[in-house]
Amino acid sequence: MIVKILPPSATFKGVRYNTNKVDKDKGELMKVANFGALQALQNLRPKDYVNYLEAQSAASKRTKYPQLHSVISCKGRSHSKQELTAIAEQWLKGMGYGEQPYLLVFHKDTANNHIHIVSTRVDREGKKINDSFEKIRAYEVLNRIVGVDEKQEIDKNIEKALSYGFSTRAQFMMLLEARGYSLKLSDGVYQISHYGKRQGAVSLEQVDAKISTFDKDISRLAQLRAVFAKYRSQYDPAVVHVPAPLPGNRPSAPSGYTSAMAQMLSGKFGVQIIFHGKDGKPPYGYTVIDHSRKMVYKGKDLMPLAEFIAPSQDISEISDKADRTEPTEKERKPLQEETATYTDHVQGTSEQWMPNIQIDIADDIDDEAIHGRNRRRKRKARTNTR
Repeated sequence: MIVKILPPSATFKGVRYNTNKVDKDKGELMKVANFGALQALQNLRPKDYVNYLEAQSAASKRTKYPQLHSVISCKGRSHSKQELTAIAEQWLKGMGYGEQPYLLVFHKDTANNHIHIVSTRVDREGKKINDSFEKIRAYEVLNRIVGVDEKQEIDKNIEKALSYGFSTRAQFMMLLEARGYSLKLSDGVYQISHYGKRQGAVSLEQVDAKISTFDKDISRLAQLRAVFAKYRSQYDPAVVHVPAPLPGNRPSAPSGYTSAMAQMLSGKFGVQIIFHGKDGKPPYGYTVIDHSRKMVYKGKDLMPLAEFIAPSQDISEISDKADRTEPTEKERKPLQEETATYTDHVQGTSEQWMPNIQIDIADDIDDEAIHGRNRRRKRKARTNTR
């Protein structure tokens, strides 16, 4: 389960955003609480709620961004609107907002049930609700409510990641980063953080020992190539951008890549395709995660990217030039930020252990394909300056 505190706002535009969802039958107002005498009136307009929240917030001149707008989401339909409402109520109490005026609006227009919370950060005495370490506390409170043992959870996920076969340290990091963890290598140990704090650790020695046992399954890769060839005419392999729509259906920069072929491989065969790219540009490589066999491969082990994404009629024109399979350190975007980014259009998650999302990783670039090219460019530049 995910909780996201949306960016601060000086106005209570979250009220109108959510009531618009209700008006379009994409949402349902589940609860209005602590609005005093206002709740006794009938046919209330969104502006009435906004006026009340603004009036209470005006008691604090120092609070520039009084709106609290948060989202709590579950995986798929695992929790009903009533269950999410109960969780949201408990979460508000745990965060210090139990006595604040608030609205709870359930949204049903995405693959994941989720509920929006709108309130004010200013109490009736004009004091601001404590927001110290707010994002960390948001998860601590939610985890207590739903009974998640954070230590037990990270131990389980480390064990799952180590149960996969992988050939590089970056691929191991990918398995955990896709679950929302961030990893930092320090003194031979990967320090693993989640919910804004350190949760666990795994030694580099363990990871390298697992890498040393990696044995590429040639027959499985051949089988996947045969599957690809069989379905190429039915499922378009061309890559398309995956946008992350903003509230109000405003456009945003692409947040990842997918294709009809990639979606088919995931749904039918448990094979996840992760395309690597940056800033909305075409992807420069990809990774194959075979969940059914618990194996991770560089995309070029299956076939070159150009061949993998080419329309069937163009396949004969594709060269075998090696792909750059993974980003550089400079290009790396922390995956934890990406998986935690929450718009109203909550991203769907796969039934596999890892969600089907875009991933950027850093330290597994093919040396000859990338560093070799960089070295040649530097030598050429030095020659030209002489």
